[in-house]
Amino acid sequence: MAERAIALVDCNSFYASCERVFRPDLRRVPIVVLSNNDGCVIARSADAKPHVKMGEPYHQIRDTLRRHGILAFSSNYALYGDMSQRVMTVIEGMVPALEVYSIDEAFADLTGISGAEQLARQIRAQVLKCTGIPTGIGIAPTKTLAKLANAAAKKWQANTGGVVHLDTPDKRDWLLRHMPLDEVWGVGRRMKEHLGIAGIHTAWDLAQADAWTLRKRHSVVIEKTARELRGVPCLDLESEPQPKQEICSSRAFGERLHDIEPIREAVATYAARAAEKLRAQGSLCKKVRISIRTGMFNPNEAKFAKGVVCELPYPTDDTRLIIKAASEGLDAIYRTGYAYAKAEILLMDLRQRGEYTGDLFSLEQPETAGRVMGVLDEINSRWGRGTLRPARVPIEPGWGMRRELLSPRYTTDWNGLWKVQCR
Repeated sequence: MAERAIALVDCNSFYASCERVFRPDLRRVPIVVLSNNDGCVIARSADAKPHVKMGEPYHQIRDTLRRHGILAFSSNYALYGDMSQRVMTVIEGMVPALEVYSIDEAFADLTGISGAEQLARQIRAQVLKCTGIPTGIGIAPTKTLAKLANAAAKKWQANTGGVVHLDTPDKRDWLLRHMPLDEVWGVGRRMKEHLGIAGIHTAWDLAQADAWTLRKRHSVVIEKTARELRGVPCLDLESEPQPKQEICSSRAFGERLHDIEPIREAVATYAARAAEKLRAQGSLCKKVRISIRTGMFNPNEAKFAKGVVCELPYPTDDTRLIIKAASEGLDAIYRTGYAYAKAEILLMDLRQRGEYTGDLFSLEQPETAGRVMGVLDEINSRWGRGTLRPARVPIEPGWGMRRELLSPRYTTDWNGLWKVQCR
């Protein structure tokens, strides 16, 4: 039986790379991408990393960026989402099975394929050719080792060519000895500190530690991580993503809001987006939690935060019913005299269709509601999100997210199409 071979394909500095695809003049310019409302740094190109830390507030580092010639961009989620889909489509057409792990990462099953490393280099070249996005690829018998191999492919790219294949025990052991503990998938800062107390400082130390002791002192997750580092598969490839147990839609306002009506618009907008995600995974929800809060860090602003859970009459995916419940919840928690900074919608008690059985007198979602939502999603899928929407959801909200450094939506908006000037 062929040895298991799992490849992790990871886009290099994905958000920054997306900004460069349609701007060849930025190929050698360091880039950072900012969070919602241009708050803090959430992505950096490789040449920006020595000068800027993740999470640094934009307003505090403007002089640093200017001094080092670093350009800042607002988050362009429409562009990043579309480019991600293009990358995943290219990879999917070249491998037997694919698990999309995140917007810029995917696990591919290369088991039984002769010349797995050669195929990985072909994938890397094809993704770059078709999308302009550079990638790194790690191949190993387990997902955790593939993650570590991917980190090595990027760290020593000049020597590896962006691909590392741990196809022998010697290669695996060498990498484990030279990789610090915080490069291991799933080992965060706090876990690193706890393991350090036990003398575990490298990936090799963790692989050699007793698995049952790790489970007893820490968690089953760390136990599985140690076993995977030894080459024992504990994590399967998931070709279909598991349905989420909760769905959240939350965003800070572009400006402070005092009146309830613009907040109601925002709540309706977030609820509509959450309902789209709910239907996309084929689920129904029975409870909606709505919460609002003021800014929590300005000492000159009065602080207020409150939330409430609203029970729905029956499990539903109907945008109209979810918005109605959220709006009623907002009425119950809103208080005048505060400058509100953020609202959140959380869909709870999610159930897949057919997973619940009510009694004889239980209410159920009418079939007509399902058909209406199907038409809504079909129109928006064909003509773009927001083409058909509830009346309470505005087209251009005044409270929308502040993105003063936003690049064009090159691939999803006619007005953002790439312009080429001929001389």
